[in-house]
Order: sequence, then C-alpha cells, then structure tokens
Amino acid sequence: MTTPETAISFPRQEAVTRRFRLGLPRGFQISPDGSRLAFIRSAGGRDPIGSLWVAHLEEGELAERCVVDARALVREDADLPEAEKSRRERLREMTSGITAFSADDELAHAVFSLDGELFAVDLVSPDARAMPLPTPGSVVDPRIAPDGHTAAFVSDRSVHVVAVDGGSPARTVAAADTSTVAWGLADFIAAEELDRDRGLWWLSGSQALLAERIDEADVPIRWIADPAQPEREPVAHRYPAAGASNPEARLFRIALDGSAPAEVRWDHDAYPYLATVQTDADGGALVGVLSRDQQRMLILGLSADGAVTVVRERMTAPWVTIHAGVPRRAPSGALVEVVADTAADTFRLTVDDVALTPPGLNVCDVLSADVHGIVVTAQSGPMDQGVYSVGYDGTLTAIADEPGVHFAVVGIAGSVVSSTTPDQLGASYEARLVGGHAQITSLAEVPVVRPVVSFTRVTVRDLACAVLFPTGHVAGSASLPVVMAPYGGPHHARVVHAASAFASDQWLADQGFAVVVVDGAGTPGRGPLFEYEVHGDLASGVLDDQVAALRAVARLHPDLDLDRVGITGWSFGGYLAALAVLDRPDVFHVAVAGAPVTDWRLYDTAYSERYLGLPQDNQAAYDASSLLTRAAGLTRPLLIIHGLADDNVLAANTLQLSSALLAAGREHSVLPLSGVTHFTPQEEVAENLLRLEVDFLRRHLSG
Repeated sequence: MTTPETAISFPRQEAVTRRFRLGLPRGFQISPDGSRLAFIRSAGGRDPIGSLWVAHLEEGELAERCVVDARALVREDADLPEAEKSRRERLREMTSGITAFSADDELAHAVFSLDGELFAVDLVSPDARAMPLPTPGSVVDPRIAPDGHTAAFVSDRSVHVVAVDGGSPARTVAAADTSTVAWGLADFIAAEELDRDRGLWWLSGSQALLAERIDEADVPIRWIADPAQPEREPVAHRYPAAGASNPEARLFRIALDGSAPAEVRWDHDAYPYLATVQTDADGGALVGVLSRDQQRMLILGLSADGAVTVVRERMTAPWVTIHAGVPRRAPSGALVEVVADTAADTFRLTVDDVALTPPGLNVCDVLSADVHGIVVTAQSGPMDQGVYSVGYDGTLTAIADEPGVHFAVVGIAGSVVSSTTPDQLGASYEARLVGGHAQITSLAEVPVVRPVVSFTRVTVRDLACAVLFPTGHVAGSASLPVVMAPYGGPHHARVVHAASAFASDQWLADQGFAVVVVDGAGTPGRGPLFEYEVHGDLASGVLDDQVAALRAVARLHPDLDLDRVGITGWSFGGYLAALAVLDRPDVFHVAVAGAPVTDWRLYDTAYSERYLGLPQDNQAAYDASSLLTRAAGLTRPLLIIHGLADDNVLAANTLQLSSALLAAGREHSVLPLSGVTHFTPQEEVAENLLRLEVDFLRRHLSG
C-alpha cells in the first residue's frame, strides 16, 4: 500500500481514491497447477483504470507482469453500452479500464471488454499483446470457453460466439427478437437482490452454453430524467416495483452445433426467480429457482445431454436465504447447500442434508468443493469472518480465522486469501501457490486518518457496536454530541473487526462528535433468527435496537451527550435515519438521510416482498414500515439527499416524502444530485457531500 504523495484532506482523499478501492488487486484467477495467478489492478491509488496482470513465485517472491496496460487502449471518446453501465451500477463498480476478465481452465488465455470492444490475450507468452476480436457491436461481459478456443459475449441484447484466435467473424447463437428481450445478461432482480451478476455460463466440454433470456415486456416503466439537462430525453427504465410484474427470466442450453436453444423448463408461475446457476465438471449444472414469496427453492439438475430433473425442493419460512456458491455438486455427485437450521439458530453447510458444520458457526459462502473437502467463509460472531476447510467427515480446519474479515479465491492447487484486521489499515492479499506464499502488492492509498475503534456488545440482545471519539480525546475532558452512523438493515453489517471500515467514521468523529455504529435486528452474522426479526416490520425492531444501544453505550462512555444526538445513513441507513427523527424525536435531534426508501411499495419486488409480502395482501405491513404515513410527525431537522439518476432506490422516494412533509407543513431540506446514481463515484460530489453533511449536523447539534 502507498501513502498519499502530498497532504490532502480526508474527504478529498476518499473521493479521489473512490473510497480507497483504486489500486487494489482483485478478480483473482489461479492456474490449475497452482503455479500462477492473474488479476486486475490499476497503476496507483488514484488511478481508476484497471489493467491485467499475471504473477508467479520466483525465489520466494511474487514476480508480477503487466499483460495488458489498459491505459494504452482506453479511448477518450468511448461510450459504454447501456447494458454495461447497468452491470457496473448493480456491482457498484467504481473503476474503469478492465473491470473484469474471463480466463480458460489452464489460465493460458483470457478475454475482456474495454470500452465495449472485445479483446483476447495470451497469459503465458511474455511477448503477447491484447488482440481485438471481430464483433457486431459493443460487447458486454465476455466469457471464454474452458478450453480457451471460443469466446461468448453479449452485444445488442443477443449472444454471439467468436474464435479466440480471431480467424473468423462472430456468429449469433441466440438473437433478441423484440425490444424487451435480452439474452446472456442477469435480470435486474438477480443482480440487485440475489447476488447473481451473470447471465451467461460455459458448460464444461466447451461445446455448449447456458444463457438467461430476459423479457421485460410486462415490467412497468419508470422514467429516469436529468432535470439539469432538460434537452435530454428521459430514459425508460423497466423497474419491478413491489406488487408489480417481474422480468420473465428463462434459461436455455445453447449448443455450438447450430441447433436451436433448448429451454431448461420449470413452472415459472410457481418459481419466477432464477436465483442460482452452478456448472459442474460433467457438462451439467445445478439451477436454483425461487417462488415469489421466496419460501420455496426448487433445485434442478441439468445433465450433459440437456435433460432436466428435480433434485430437491427446499422450503424455509419466512424466506430462503441465498448463499454464494450453492447449491452445487460435490465431486461424488452429492448435493451441497447452506441451510438455515432454526433449531440451532445457525446457517449450516450440508451435504445430502447432513450438516457438516457445527451449531454457532454461520456459513456465509461456499468457495469451492473438491475431493478433499469444501472451503467456506463462516462467522462464529458478527464482527469476524474466517475461511475454513470442511472435510466430508465434518473435520473443520481454519485457513484464516484471526480477528478480522477474511475471504479467499480458491483454485485446484492454490488460493488467494484477503484479510482486513482491526489494527491494520487497508487489506492484505496473500497468494498461496505451489512452492510457497507471497504477498500481492496493493497500490491502494492508506487513509490520512487512523481509526481508533472501541468495539463492544451492548444491551440484553448483545448488539455489536463500535464507538469512535475525536483523535486524542481524553475521557472526561469534554461532553460530545453524538452521531449514529448505521446501515442497520438486511444483508450488510457495519460493525466488523476491520479498521479500514471506519475511516470515514473517524473523520466524522474528528469534526467534534462521538460516532456510534450499531448492527441491530435483521443484520447478518448472527444466525437466521436474528435476520428473521424484520419479517413483517422493517421499522420498529430496527429502530428500537438503535435507541437501546445508544443508551447502553452512553452508560459505558459518559462523555456522550444524549441531549445532542444526530443520525446519518445511506440507502437502508438513510431510511433508518429519517425513521429515527420521525418516530423518536425524543432521542434523535437531527438526521441526514441519503437515498432513502421512503415507502417499500416504491422499492423492488424481491426485497420488499421478502420482508413484507405482497402489498396487495399486506397493506398494513407496508403502511407500518412507510415514512410517508409518518410525515406529519416531523419535528426535527431532516436533510434528504438523493441522486436523480438512481435506478435502484428511485428519486420518487425522496420526492414523495418531501411532498408529504410539505403537505403537513413540516420544514425539511432536500439536496438533489443531478446525474448521480445510487452511489457517488463523481469526485466532487463525493467530497462535498461529506462536508455538507457535517455542516448540517454541526449546525443543529451545536451548544
């Protein structure tokens, strides 16, 4: 990791480094013999352009070579395809250049898209250069065949294939026949809510593909406009709002012999969500599809010849939790899953319904499964995540389980382990290859602030909590206004043993606040029952935990002035911040709500309906979790910030809340961000937002 070249303020540094993501190595792929790896990394902590690298061990050190310097290929006049922009938005991708690549099984060849152009490159020859391949138009998400001879890609909503040697023109294997149909891309719900960002997979043998076919004809249109540029036409965005129609997601097997795509059939009325796809070594795949209420998952087996069988129907109330990497096949053919064991209150790894991991160790993701065992990420508590190898006899071996958050990319004979810890700024990346271990260089900058975090568990509910004071603060020396900074909702925990996760919180504290971060009801890492607590109500339990934790923390730290308490958050955290001043003005005196959902009827189907059901059937639950029904109760200062180009949490959420507040005669502030989506990669916007939030909080918490 590098340090800043010149003195710089934290808001500026966080903005120019894209929240310290630039310069990080990522996208690791490992050769089957465990001798080499490939990855993406930009040239520095302020360089957004990712390039492609390969590395191998040499005398105990990692020898790196830049295979493709993307800066030499980037075109200033390039305009990304809309599908690629959407893919990056779903992934919260903040970089440019090479953002992803696909390598063959031998890690000998790779393909990637750059500014919509398709390239292939030899990863072995030191003299190889990236070679453009013929395509009919701009390319999205190319995938190379396991044998390295053919690339499949999406262009103009259709799937095409082309020889990697560039010796013949691309040919279409699945064509979109209407303007609402797209092949080979992940549908909106899968990408935004089910953590599936792919819609195109090669089957082993390299002679056939699986491709998702999306039809959005019945999905209602929401218009995304930029009022700051009125000469531009609004963009039609097919958005599946709660209670409305979803995209029709179907799956097809496409053989390269020219035969027509063959559908992988199931009952789409009963199971509308295409949730998971895992290919196997035998030329088949396992496919997981979900019911609309997400309480039933049907697991389908696809054989090498295209035959479809029902492998398992999994029923879990109130919902089936999706875990990355499963369901899948073990080499023996056994079914590998992560199942909610409610009796043990644990997400457990199972093989053919036999639990292999112990109660209390919550499995998060399955990273690999081979003849030796299964590698998983798992948590014994909410603040730490480890990497473990699980034998088929239940033997548990820690790969990385020191305090912190660890992840791994696992190959047949090698791995890369990434780690963030409570006493180290930034992440470390260790390549564990045949012949030894070595660090992969990170070029990301180190924050100019150094977080000092007090971790604790508070209340009878043992809530995970982090507290930060101004740098150098001496206990008892001053009474400090408090700012709570939660996310506080499903799928994301903020209180983790990773110093880097609290850089912006430390900067906020250094402006004269005590910052408190709490993970309450619904947040992950504590087992299924804790997550299920938000079923039917996204408001009351979530807010109650923040209030109870705040009071408990104040008993531990008397310097916290509970007569001056603010709250700030983004997305679900923005919803929670606005909820706090609306429902508990006795506790919270000011709020900054960024991109909040204000009525869950306005948010997407899979998320809203997972927790609250269909709005047609559960109006009371939606009303009880809505901010709009609470507007007349606002008595505290509220600043709402929203990107007008947000296609995830639509700006209508903020505008409708503002209208309701105005109708009730309640003073409030709205900061609209022209051209900004759900996250803010624009440097000037990101930098100044931090300052504006602090000014608003300070103004209303002074004295």
